[in-house]
Amino acid sequence: MGLDPVLLEILACPAPDHGELRPGTPDDPAAAALTCQSCGRRFPVTDGIPVLLLSEATGGPEHDAAATADG
Repeated sequence: MGLDPVLLEILACPAPDHGELRPGTPDDPAAAALTCQSCGRRFPVTDGIPVLLLSEATGGPEHDAAATADG
């Protein structure tokens, strides 16, 4: 993915718990995404630019609650 390590140190999840972001996803460490270590939300990286909008995130507490309700 190639994000600047200094930038990764500055970026944080925009959710209220403000977790640290790590490159990739748990299933694919090379994915073009950043994953919050606190809530599990995954944010896309488009053309090298992290899209840190909650509306664009996948996973996280809302996803887990919906999956539990469906199952």
